[in-house]
Amino acid sequence: MTPSTPNRSPDPVRQRRARIAKWTLLANRIGYLCFAVALAVFFIGFAIGFNGTVSAIVITALVVGSILLAPAIVVGYAVKAAERDDRERGL
Repeated sequence: MTPSTPNRSPDPVRQRRARIAKWTLLANRIGYLCFAVALAVFFIGFAIGFNGTVSAIVITALVVGSILLAPAIVVGYAVKAAERDDRERGL
């Protein structure tokens, strides 16, 4: 007789963590992209001259990038720490 392995259904907490990790990765990418756009537009504006449109794009990109990145970085670290803790505890 072989020992039967327990029927392991997917852990809903880990599934939720994976979903959150996916969203934080997306928010990180979009946030850093916004900062890159702000930087590029700033230097273009520096080279050809600033006007209201250039300033609005730079400010908007910085604000959107900050709004996305701040919570995404914190939540991303939290997800990684929770996963590391589960691995250390053998769960």
